[in-house]
Amino acid sequence: MTTSWPRTVAIPQVADAEAKQLELDRMKRRATGLLVAMSAVFLVTLVLEPGHPWLGYVRATAEAAMVGGLADWFAITALFKHPLNIPIPHTAIIPTRKDRIGRTLGNFVQHNFLSPEILGPKLLATQPSRRVAEWLRRPENARSLARHAASAVRSATDVVKDEDVHALLERSVIEPLRQRPIAPVLAKGLLLLTANDRHQQLLDRMITGLAGLIIENEEFIRGRIHAESPWWVPGFVDEQVHAKVVAGIQRTLLEVSADPSHPMRQQFDDLLTDWIVRLQESPEAIARADALKQQLFDNPTSRGLSASLWEEVKRMLDRQVEPAGSEAPGAMERGLIALADGALGDEVLLAKLDGWIVEAVLRVVEQHRHEVGRLIEHTVSNWDPRETSRRLELAVGRDLQFVRINGTLVGGLVGLILYTASRFAGY
Repeated sequence: MTTSWPRTVAIPQVADAEAKQLELDRMKRRATGLLVAMSAVFLVTLVLEPGHPWLGYVRATAEAAMVGGLADWFAITALFKHPLNIPIPHTAIIPTRKDRIGRTLGNFVQHNFLSPEILGPKLLATQPSRRVAEWLRRPENARSLARHAASAVRSATDVVKDEDVHALLERSVIEPLRQRPIAPVLAKGLLLLTANDRHQQLLDRMITGLAGLIIENEEFIRGRIHAESPWWVPGFVDEQVHAKVVAGIQRTLLEVSADPSHPMRQQFDDLLTDWIVRLQESPEAIARADALKQQLFDNPTSRGLSASLWEEVKRMLDRQVEPAGSEAPGAMERGLIALADGALGDEVLLAKLDGWIVEAVLRVVEQHRHEVGRLIEHTVSNWDPRETSRRLELAVGRDLQFVRINGTLVGGLVGLILYTASRFAGY
């Protein structure tokens, strides 16, 4: 499909157009005034030279200055319009050759600014991954990014039907779990738990939690002992039983917690080892684990699990989008900050990230840089010729007037040198 380009497009405005127009007019008056002054000097000295031969030096200087000034006036004027509105060939270069200029400019930018040899080192010098990581490690930036990402995802959840998500979770999460044997997974999990005595650390936490649970529920234990005791047993006996039971449990827990070689710890080791072996080798244990898994992932349960999982995801996104004022940073925010800190601490990783970023940018630029050239070409070609010329003159014309002034002065100096040389040579 061919791209349709408009025949005329708006030309960018020149900044401070009025001020630049005043400066341009002022410089034009100065350059023209100098040319007029040299012309007047030339005419006066031409008349007076027969009576005053030394005026030949002044006349030659003014004559050459006038010629140089006129030549530069013609050259600069010919860039933007026809001098004196006379259609002299090869004048009004910018309006008449605007399309060629646009094409040349587009090719110049395409091959000299967007080439991998130039763009690649410039991008690497900016260290994009370091800048992104430094920006992301600031809590306010990580919070803002996390909120925007969560907001975008949360908006998407409003569009998607819950039933479709439930079905997706059922197919992609629940069904693979339903089809996969669970006994090997449980065995591997227990192996990981027993590595480096992690299970003993778990046992210590269980003991601590159980001891606290007994203290918190001491009245409940007392009430149960009294309720289960025969009616004829005196109350002080119930109190003695309660004290001995609670003290015995607490003493046992304290002994297990303080003694790394306590028999109960060894029993805990043996129990886990037996479970691991049976889950790997016992057909009965494997079948029982699969039966429990099927009960867990049967249709009603799996549908409820999918629905609760999806609702929890949406609640998490809601908390991330609109956190409470005193709420601690969310998981997404903490993850972004941790990711940034980790990247900043690894120079090798930053270098790899910079390489990937630059490579991706260069690949995109290489594929589309010709479109940049075409954009410049078509944009310039669709500008109005006269307005283009006027805008360019307004942008650079003031500096070009110095060329006229320098041409007048240099021309006069050259004329003086040539005239002086000719006089000394006897011509």
